[in-house]
Amino acid sequence: MSVGKPSSAPPSSPMFSLRGSLITLAVFTLLSLAYFSLNFSVSSPPPPSVTATVDRPVVRQEETSDSNPSPVEEEEEFSDVYHSPEVFRLSYAEMERKFKVYIYPDGDPNTFYQTPRKLTGKYSSEGYFFQNIREGRFRTEDPDQAQLFFIPISCHKMRGKGTSYENMTIIVQNYVESLIAKYPYWNRTLGADHFFVTCHDVGVRATEGLPFLVKNSIRVVCSPSYDVGFIPHKDVALPQVLQPFALPAGGNDVENRTTLGFWAGHRNSKIRVILARVWENDTELYILNNRINRAEGNLLYQKKFYTTKFCICPGGSQVNSARPMDSIHYGCIPVILSNYYDLPFNDILDWRKFAVILTEKDVYQLKQILKAIPYSEFLTLHKNLVKVQKHFQWNSPPIKYDAFHMVMYDLWLRHHVIKY
Repeated sequence: MSVGKPSSAPPSSPMFSLRGSLITLAVFTLLSLAYFSLNFSVSSPPPPSVTATVDRPVVRQEETSDSNPSPVEEEEEFSDVYHSPEVFRLSYAEMERKFKVYIYPDGDPNTFYQTPRKLTGKYSSEGYFFQNIREGRFRTEDPDQAQLFFIPISCHKMRGKGTSYENMTIIVQNYVESLIAKYPYWNRTLGADHFFVTCHDVGVRATEGLPFLVKNSIRVVCSPSYDVGFIPHKDVALPQVLQPFALPAGGNDVENRTTLGFWAGHRNSKIRVILARVWENDTELYILNNRINRAEGNLLYQKKFYTTKFCICPGGSQVNSARPMDSIHYGCIPVILSNYYDLPFNDILDWRKFAVILTEKDVYQLKQILKAIPYSEFLTLHKNLVKVQKHFQWNSPPIKYDAFHMVMYDLWLRHHVIKY
C-alpha cells in the first residue's frame, strides 16, 4: 500500500516570474526618474553659462545694494581702459582687505616730518599723500602687520623753509640712518619694503646722498624719467596734480571743442622752444609762447581746455608737468610730447585709450598727426578720458579709486615682487 503524497499547487513558470520582476523594476525606475527630475527642476537653479563666469565680473549679493554698482555699471566701470580689467578689480579688492603700511613715528611734525606742507599748488600731490595715508584704511600701528614701511620725510617742507640742497641731503641721510639704527625692519630687506614720497624734483636730489636708499627703496616721485634713474618695476610715478582745480571737470561736451590743439607756457625746455617756434603762428593750433595774460580775462587759460580737442603736453624742466592732469580734468585729450616719461599708473591704465602718446621728434608733424585721427576715434578717446578722471583726483578724506588709492595700488603691486 503506497502512502499518498500531500497535494500541492503546480510550480509557476520561470518565464512568468522573470517577466513580473522586469515589469516591477521598470515601473520603479520610471517613478524614480520622474521624482528626481521634478525635484531638481524645482529646487536647483540653472547652471551658469561659461561666458558669464569668464567674461563678466562676479558680483556678490551684498554688492547689489544702492551704495554699490550694479553688475552692468561694474562691467562698464572696469572697461578696456585698463590693461587687465578683471585682474585690477580682483587685486584692488584684495588690497583694500589686506594692505597695511607702517609709518615711522620719528621726526618733529613742526619741521620736515610726518605732516604735509600744504594741499595746494603744483606740488600738492605730496601733501595729499601725507594726509591721506593717515585718513585711509591702510595705516597700521603694528609694524609686524605691515607689508611696507613709509619714511615720512618731506623735502617740499624743507624747500619751503629755505633749506639748501646740501643741507637737505644731510638731513635725509641722518634721518634714514637713525631709523636703520633704531628699528630692525630696514635690515630685513635692505630697505626693499620701504618707500618715500616726493613731488618736487628737489626731493630726488636730496636723496642722492644715500645710494642704498635710491637703489633699494621704492621712490614715489612726480618726475619719473627713465634717463635719471627711475626704475619702473620698482619705483612709482606720482601724478602731479595742480589742486584745487579752478573750474569743474569737463567731459561729454565734444560739440564745444572746436580748436584742434592748445598749449601755452614758458620755454623752459628744448621741446617747448621747438613747439613754440614751429607752431605759434598756426591758425589751427593755438600755441602761445607764455601763459595767457590774466589781464585778458579771468581763467582764460583754464577755459581754453574746455574748447580744445587735444591739449599738448611737452615736458618742462623735468619730463613731467601738471598739464596732462589738467587736460584730463577739463576733458581735453592729452598729447604727451616727451621722451622717457613713465606715465602715472601706466602699468594699470592703457594711456593710448584716452591720450595721444608721441615722442619729441613728432613735434614737426604735430598738426598732421592730430588731423589724421578720425572723428570716431576722437569720440572714443574722449569717452574713455571721462572714465579715468576719478583716478587723477585727490580727495580728503580719500575715496575709492582716486589718486591716493591708485598710488596705494601701485605700491601694493610692488610689494609682491619684494624678496625677503
